[in-house]
Amino acid sequence: MAQYGFGSGVLFGTRTDTVNATPVQFGAVQDVSIDFQFSLKELHGQFQFPLAIARGAGKISGKAKMARISGRSFNDLFFGTTLASGQQATAFQEAAAVPAAPFQVTVANAASFIADLGVANAATGLPLLKVAAAPATGQYSVNADTGVYSFAAADTGMALLISYGYAIAGSGQTMVIGNQLLGAQPQFQANFYETFQGKQLNLQLNACVSTKLTLASKLEDFTIPEIDFMAFADAAGNLGSISLAEAS
Repeated sequence: MAQYGFGSGVLFGTRTDTVNATPVQFGAVQDVSIDFQFSLKELHGQFQFPLAIARGAGKISGKAKMARISGRSFNDLFFGTTLASGQQATAFQEAAAVPAAPFQVTVANAASFIADLGVANAATGLPLLKVAAAPATGQYSVNADTGVYSFAAADTGMALLISYGYAIAGSGQTMVIGNQLLGAQPQFQANFYETFQGKQLNLQLNACVSTKLTLASKLEDFTIPEIDFMAFADAAGNLGSISLAEAS
Protein backbone atom coordinates (compact mmCIF):
# COMPACT_ATOMS: atom_id res chain seq x y z
CA MET A 1 0.00 0.00 0.00
CA ALA A 2 1.30 3.44 -0.94
CA GLN A 3 2.40 5.83 1.79
CA TYR A 4 0.90 9.29 2.15
CA GLY A 5 1.28 12.10 4.64
CA PHE A 6 -1.37 14.21 6.32
CA GLY A 7 -1.35 16.93 8.95
CA SER A 8 1.37 19.12 10.40
CA GLY A 9 3.36 16.31 12.02
CA VAL A 10 5.44 16.58 15.18
CA LEU A 11 8.82 18.29 15.49
CA PHE A 12 11.42 17.99 18.25
CA GLY A 13 14.66 19.87 18.85
CA THR A 14 17.44 18.57 21.13
CA ARG A 15 20.50 20.67 21.85
CA THR A 16 23.75 18.96 20.91
CA ASP A 17 26.12 21.59 22.30
CA THR A 18 25.23 20.88 25.94
CA VAL A 19 25.42 17.73 28.06
CA ASN A 20 22.25 15.73 28.80
CA ALA A 21 19.99 18.24 27.05
CA THR A 22 16.22 17.91 27.42
CA PRO A 23 14.38 17.38 24.10
CA VAL A 24 11.99 20.22 23.29
CA GLN A 25 8.79 19.68 21.34
CA PHE A 26 7.63 22.42 19.02
CA GLY A 27 4.24 22.85 20.72
CA ALA A 28 0.97 22.81 18.74
CA VAL A 29 2.78 22.81 15.40
CA GLN A 30 0.81 24.47 12.62
CA ASP A 31 3.08 23.61 9.71
CA VAL A 32 6.61 22.43 9.02
CA SER A 33 8.62 22.74 5.82
CA ILE A 34 12.07 21.30 5.10
CA ASP A 35 13.74 22.39 1.86
CA PHE A 36 16.66 20.57 0.21
CA GLN A 37 18.29 22.83 -2.35
CA PHE A 38 21.39 22.87 -4.55
CA SER A 39 22.90 25.42 -6.85
CA LEU A 40 23.49 24.18 -10.41
CA LYS A 41 26.47 24.87 -12.63
CA GLU A 42 25.90 24.74 -16.38
CA LEU A 43 28.59 24.02 -18.98
CA HIS A 44 27.90 25.75 -22.27
CA GLY A 45 29.55 25.46 -25.67
CA GLN A 46 28.58 27.46 -28.70
CA PHE A 47 25.00 26.14 -28.64
CA GLN A 48 21.97 27.37 -26.71
CA PHE A 49 21.57 24.52 -24.23
CA PRO A 50 24.16 23.25 -21.76
CA LEU A 51 26.41 20.30 -22.49
CA ALA A 52 26.42 19.22 -18.86
CA ILE A 53 24.93 20.25 -15.54
CA ALA A 54 26.51 19.61 -12.16
CA ARG A 55 25.39 20.25 -8.63
CA GLY A 56 27.18 22.94 -6.70
CA ALA A 57 26.77 23.90 -3.05
CA GLY A 58 23.83 22.43 -1.16
CA LYS A 59 21.56 23.86 1.50
CA ILE A 60 18.94 22.40 3.86
CA SER A 61 16.60 24.92 5.43
CA GLY A 62 13.60 24.42 7.66
CA LYS A 63 10.70 26.44 8.97
CA ALA A 64 8.19 25.62 11.69
CA LYS A 65 5.17 27.52 12.98
CA MET A 66 3.99 26.62 16.48
CA ALA A 67 1.11 27.98 18.52
CA ARG A 68 2.43 27.16 21.99
CA ILE A 69 4.64 29.96 23.36
CA SER A 70 7.48 28.32 25.28
CA GLY A 71 10.47 29.95 26.94
CA ARG A 72 12.32 26.63 26.85
CA SER A 73 11.80 26.37 23.08
CA PHE A 74 12.91 29.94 22.45
CA ASN A 75 16.00 29.54 24.62
CA ASP A 76 17.18 26.09 23.54
CA LEU A 77 16.47 26.49 19.85
CA PHE A 78 17.30 30.15 19.27
CA PHE A 79 18.82 32.31 22.01
CA GLY A 80 21.01 29.79 23.85
CA THR A 81 21.18 31.83 27.04
CA THR A 82 20.10 31.07 30.64
CA LEU A 83 16.51 30.80 31.82
CA ALA A 84 15.76 32.37 35.20
CA SER A 85 12.70 31.87 37.39
CA GLY A 86 10.31 34.79 37.58
CA GLN A 87 8.29 36.81 35.11
CA GLN A 88 8.26 40.41 34.00
CA ALA A 89 4.58 41.28 33.64
CA THR A 90 2.62 44.29 32.39
CA ALA A 91 -0.34 46.02 34.02
CA PHE A 92 -2.21 47.60 31.11
CA GLN A 93 -4.44 50.59 31.82
CA GLU A 94 -4.98 49.97 35.52
CA ALA A 95 -7.87 52.17 36.62
CA ALA A 96 -7.28 54.85 39.26
CA ALA A 97 -8.25 58.42 40.11
CA VAL A 98 -6.26 61.38 41.39
CA PRO A 99 -7.05 61.64 45.12
CA ALA A 100 -7.01 64.71 47.33
CA ALA A 101 -3.73 65.77 48.89
CA PRO A 102 -1.07 64.50 48.52
CA PHE A 103 -2.43 63.80 44.95
CA GLN A 104 -0.60 60.49 44.69
CA VAL A 105 -1.58 57.01 43.46
CA THR A 106 0.18 53.85 44.57
CA VAL A 107 -0.35 51.20 41.88
CA ALA A 108 -1.52 47.71 42.80
CA ASN A 109 1.86 46.08 42.13
CA ALA A 110 3.99 48.86 43.59
CA ALA A 111 6.05 46.43 45.69
CA SER A 112 7.50 44.84 42.53
CA PHE A 113 7.38 47.91 40.26
CA ILE A 114 9.84 47.83 37.33
CA ALA A 115 9.03 50.56 34.81
CA ASP A 116 6.46 53.21 33.93
CA LEU A 117 4.59 52.66 30.64
CA GLY A 118 2.48 55.81 30.63
CA VAL A 119 -0.69 57.38 32.08
CA ALA A 120 -3.81 58.40 30.18
CA ASN A 121 -6.90 60.45 31.01
CA ALA A 122 -9.64 57.79 31.12
CA ALA A 123 -12.31 60.23 29.94
CA THR A 124 -10.49 61.53 26.87
CA GLY A 125 -7.92 58.79 26.19
CA LEU A 126 -5.24 61.46 25.91
CA PRO A 127 -1.85 60.75 27.51
CA LEU A 128 -0.53 62.79 30.40
CA LEU A 129 2.95 64.26 30.08
CA LYS A 130 5.62 62.72 32.28
CA VAL A 131 7.91 65.12 34.17
CA ALA A 132 10.71 64.59 36.67
CA ALA A 133 8.91 66.28 39.59
CA ALA A 134 6.28 68.86 40.60
CA PRO A 135 3.73 68.02 37.88
CA ALA A 136 1.39 70.73 36.57
CA THR A 137 -2.10 70.17 35.14
CA GLY A 138 -2.04 67.29 32.63
CA GLN A 139 1.30 66.02 33.89
CA TYR A 140 2.56 63.29 36.22
CA SER A 141 5.76 62.04 37.81
CA VAL A 142 6.61 58.61 39.17
CA ASN A 143 8.97 57.25 41.80
CA ALA A 144 10.56 54.21 40.12
CA ASP A 145 11.60 52.78 43.50
CA THR A 146 8.17 52.83 45.12
CA GLY A 147 5.69 52.75 42.22
CA VAL A 148 3.99 55.92 43.47
CA TYR A 149 2.55 58.31 40.84
CA SER A 150 2.18 62.03 41.62
CA PHE A 151 -0.24 64.46 39.95
CA ALA A 152 -1.20 68.13 40.02
CA ALA A 153 -3.67 69.40 42.61
CA ALA A 154 -5.78 70.84 39.78
CA ASP A 155 -6.29 67.28 38.42
CA THR A 156 -7.93 65.99 41.62
CA GLY A 157 -10.70 63.54 40.73
CA MET A 158 -9.40 62.85 37.21
CA ALA A 159 -10.00 59.21 36.17
CA LEU A 160 -6.74 57.58 35.11
CA LEU A 161 -5.48 54.58 33.15
CA ILE A 162 -1.98 53.65 34.32
CA SER A 163 0.27 51.17 32.51
CA TYR A 164 3.48 49.83 34.01
CA GLY A 165 5.76 46.83 34.26
CA TYR A 166 6.25 44.74 37.39
CA ALA A 167 7.90 41.50 38.48
CA ILE A 168 6.25 38.23 39.52
CA ALA A 169 8.63 36.19 41.66
CA GLY A 170 8.58 32.39 41.60
CA SER A 171 6.34 32.17 38.53
CA GLY A 172 7.13 32.04 34.84
CA GLN A 173 10.50 32.35 33.13
CA THR A 174 12.74 35.17 31.98
CA MET A 175 15.76 35.15 29.71
CA VAL A 176 18.14 38.04 29.23
CA ILE A 177 18.92 38.63 25.55
CA GLY A 178 22.58 39.62 25.63
CA ASN A 179 24.91 40.90 22.92
CA GLN A 180 26.96 37.75 22.39
CA LEU A 181 30.08 37.34 20.32
CA LEU A 182 29.69 36.51 16.64
CA GLY A 183 29.36 32.76 16.13
CA ALA A 184 27.63 32.10 19.46
CA GLN A 185 24.47 30.05 18.94
CA PRO A 186 22.69 26.97 20.26
CA GLN A 187 23.07 23.88 18.08
CA PHE A 188 20.37 21.21 18.00
CA GLN A 189 19.24 18.00 16.37
CA ALA A 190 15.84 18.21 14.65
CA ASN A 191 13.49 15.24 14.50
CA PHE A 192 10.32 15.40 12.40
CA TYR A 193 7.67 12.70 12.70
CA GLU A 194 4.46 12.22 10.73
CA THR A 195 2.06 9.28 10.63
CA PHE A 196 -0.95 8.53 8.44
CA GLN A 197 -2.82 5.27 7.85
CA GLY A 198 -0.42 3.45 10.15
CA LYS A 199 2.69 4.47 8.19
CA GLN A 200 5.40 6.73 9.56
CA LEU A 201 7.73 9.26 8.02
CA ASN A 202 10.74 10.18 10.18
CA LEU A 203 13.29 12.81 9.25
CA GLN A 204 16.34 13.55 11.39
CA LEU A 205 18.76 16.43 10.85
CA ASN A 206 21.83 15.92 13.02
CA ALA A 207 23.08 19.50 13.33
CA CYS A 208 20.95 22.63 13.03
CA VAL A 209 21.12 26.30 13.96
CA SER A 210 18.26 28.78 13.92
CA THR A 211 18.37 31.76 11.60
CA LYS A 212 15.21 33.63 12.57
CA LEU A 213 12.54 33.75 15.27
CA THR A 214 9.32 35.58 14.46
CA LEU A 215 6.60 36.58 16.92
CA ALA A 216 3.63 37.60 14.80
CA SER A 217 0.43 38.81 16.46
CA LYS A 218 -2.76 39.64 14.59
CA LEU A 219 -6.15 41.13 15.47
CA GLU A 220 -8.71 38.38 16.13
CA ASP A 221 -6.20 35.58 15.67
CA PHE A 222 -3.67 33.55 17.63
CA THR A 223 -0.02 34.51 17.94
CA ILE A 224 1.97 31.91 15.98
CA PRO A 225 5.74 32.01 16.64
CA GLU A 226 7.87 30.84 13.73
CA ILE A 227 11.42 29.47 13.85
CA ASP A 228 13.59 29.20 10.74
CA PHE A 229 16.68 27.01 10.82
CA MET A 230 19.41 25.52 8.64
CA ALA A 231 21.10 22.12 8.81
CA PHE A 232 24.75 21.23 8.25
CA ALA A 233 26.98 18.17 8.48
CA ASP A 234 27.89 16.87 11.94
CA ALA A 235 31.39 15.91 13.09
CA ALA A 236 31.08 12.57 11.26
CA GLY A 237 30.15 14.30 8.00
CA ASN A 238 26.51 13.21 8.10
CA LEU A 239 23.47 15.45 7.65
CA GLY A 240 20.84 13.07 9.00
CA SER A 241 18.41 10.47 7.71
CA ILE A 242 14.95 9.95 6.20
CA SER A 243 13.06 6.82 7.23
CA LEU A 244 9.90 5.60 5.47
CA ALA A 245 7.42 2.75 5.87
CA GLU A 246 7.61 1.95 2.17
CA ALA A 247 9.45 -1.31 1.48
CA SER A 248 12.10 -1.54 -1.22
